[in-house]
Amino acid sequence: MFAFRLDSRSGVPTYLQLVEQVRRGLLLGYLVDGEQLPTVREVAAALVVNPNTVAKAYRELERAGLAAPRAGQGTFVIGNDDQVPHAVHLKLAARLRAWVRSAHEAGLAPEQVRALVTTVLDDENTAQRAEAA
Repeated sequence: MFAFRLDSRSGVPTYLQLVEQVRRGLLLGYLVDGEQLPTVREVAAALVVNPNTVAKAYRELERAGLAAPRAGQGTFVIGNDDQVPHAVHLKLAARLRAWVRSAHEAGLAPEQVRALVTTVLDDENTAQRAEAA
């Protein structure tokens, strides 16, 4: 069963962290169409958060079309056609892990690594939009 994790230092609200983890789980194939998410109570107990916070995340997942409740059964993931192919995921994840290790060896803190990755992604998106125009 899918397990959520929280980063209390991220500054991102708990419910949004849960939503983003489901979104990533779908994109990377960790979650598949029809898979049941843990119950609100299970997630709240495991993460030691208010059940209302988990319920808010699940409502947001419903609103985004990523999950749907089934009366008396729980909340289930709705499939995503944007999934990264498994072979591509394995190859790129291995290269990214090596890059992250080298960034840490160079003395970068996790926040600095995130900032660098975000900046490069933003720059790349800006360049692609410019090329398309």
